[in-house]
Amino acid sequence: MIPHLSGMSKTIGLALVAGSVRAWALPDLSTLSPPPAPTQPYSAPLNILVLLTLLTLLPALLLSMTPFVRLLVIFHFLRQALGTQNTPSNQTLIGLALVLTYFIMQPVGVQIQQQAIAPFRLGQVDAMQAVERGSQPVRSFMLRYAREKDLALFVELAQLPRPKSPAELPMRVVAPAYILSELKAGFQIGAVLFLPFLVIDLAVAAITTSIGMLQLPPVVISTPLKLLLFVMVDGWNLLMGSILHSFV
Repeated sequence: MIPHLSGMSKTIGLALVAGSVRAWALPDLSTLSPPPAPTQPYSAPLNILVLLTLLTLLPALLLSMTPFVRLLVIFHFLRQALGTQNTPSNQTLIGLALVLTYFIMQPVGVQIQQQAIAPFRLGQVDAMQAVERGSQPVRSFMLRYAREKDLALFVELAQLPRPKSPAELPMRVVAPAYILSELKAGFQIGAVLFLPFLVIDLAVAAITTSIGMLQLPPVVISTPLKLLLFVMVDGWNLLMGSILHSFV
């Protein structure tokens, strides 16, 4: 009896082990859904390449497609007109130009967010389509301030047919024309800033020369007078208001 019972117990034990193995190793396949098939197998590497390229070109884009150039030129002329040498410092002027550039370009950034970035994050468009959509608000902004003379110059140099409207111009024509227009506007405003301070320099130089004060340079006397005039008329407020109104 004992060998017979031991054989039965072994058989029962093996049956239990086999059942437990099947229970753990063979789950119900009807409850498992297959993984979704990739729709765009090469979209991720292409998106990464486009984003890295944009990050590399970001400083150049900031200089060429925003009011940063005009603002920096104006601040440089103002510092030279005041005769304060390195005050405000270059870092201060660049920071102020960046803040004002952000303030001016904020509506354009909202349009880019709505038309390009948000659909790209939702997967509705790929990277190239997002770049094309995002360039439209920037192009409209640049066309608003680019002169027709500069646009015509680059259309002629590019040997392109005359477009029916400026909106048909490619970015390679709009961007350099916008830079030239911004440089011209910056130099015009800088020349206007120079005039009142130049009058003070001429008056001080004439007075010191007529009374024989040749040992004292005229700039030592004119610089405090120019600073006093700039502070009395609240020059920073007037300058910032004039610049921002020119972009409204």
